Amino acid sequence: MATKKEAYLFLSAMLRAREPGMLTREKAERMLDAASYEECAKLLTDCGYEDMSQKKAGEIEQLLAQRRTAVWKELETMVPDRALVDFFRIKYDYHNAKVILKADAQGLDESALLSDSGRVGADVLLHAVHEDNYRDLPEAMGRAVREAAGILARTANPQLADFHLDKACFSELTELSKKLDSRFLRGYAAIMADSTNLRSAVRTLRMGKDSGYLQEALVPGGTVSPERLAAAANGEGLAALFQSSRLSEAAALGAAAVEGGTMTAFELACDNAVNSYIKEAKLVGYGEEPVIAYLAAVENEITAVRMILTGRLAGIAPRVIRERLRDLYA
Repeated sequence: MATKKEAYLFLSAMLRAREPGMLTREKAERMLDAASYEECAKLLTDCGYEDMSQKKAGEIEQLLAQRRTAVWKELETMVPDRALVDFFRIKYDYHNAKVILKADAQGLDESALLSDSGRVGADVLLHAVHEDNYRDLPEAMGRAVREAAGILARTANPQLADFHLDKACFSELTELSKKLDSRFLRGYAAIMADSTNLRSAVRTLRMGKDSGYLQEALVPGGTVSPERLAAAANGEGLAALFQSSRLSEAAALGAAAVEGGTMTAFELACDNAVNSYIKEAKLVGYGEEPVIAYLAAVENEITAVRMILTGRLAGIAPRVIRERLRDLYA
């Protein structure tokens, strides 16, 4: 049996070999400049994707989800600790929980919105909610879903239930990053939390909501505490909280957005700050860092592919798509 070091040596080398085949900015630009959607989609086959030139939007989403799930299932069998892959599955568990709770409360069938990318099968989660029995869910998640269901029943406010699930999601991400004892993963969890909170703060200030509302929306795990964020009374104060971090540019753009500036540039800067952190893994020869970066890169690539293909299919101008396209890992 291979040692942990040997496993990471092999896995890191394998993933490094795959990186040149991933979607690059240059390839994305070629897709955007293609004369038609069909030509755009065919260019993507160079990155190992199925030919989606004749697919509709729903079919594109399904194929991209299948690709993500296939990558994760493969790596689960190869990483020394499959919890590393679970880290990336957690958010889909909570996405499914939100969908199911709201659909259940409204008597709707939203099964088409459920993802199979979580740790827990959507059918298992459905059964847990319908039967009010959460023993088949991870303990922390089961507790959070039960509490969110109670919040929704008491208040009829799905946003409050969502806020509760968001907090639980980031608590799980933070705790798992500590359990895996990976400094790189802890940093990734922290910058994701900071980015999420910065977005929430800017949106809250733009809507003219008070600090109490913001406190409900904030998640744990970031380098800037929810208390300090909630105390930020205006956009200028918000920017100061992040001025020495990777999110400094995003925070400055957020301050401008609070005063009526564009949200597009702000949202783009938030995502690019997270991506810049992931790119640091390129400096690491082997270990969990290249694996974490590859998993994150696959997520980012699929997001970019979805944006380009569905945008071109809908007839959105390439320049508009280009303005919203995030930095890519490759």
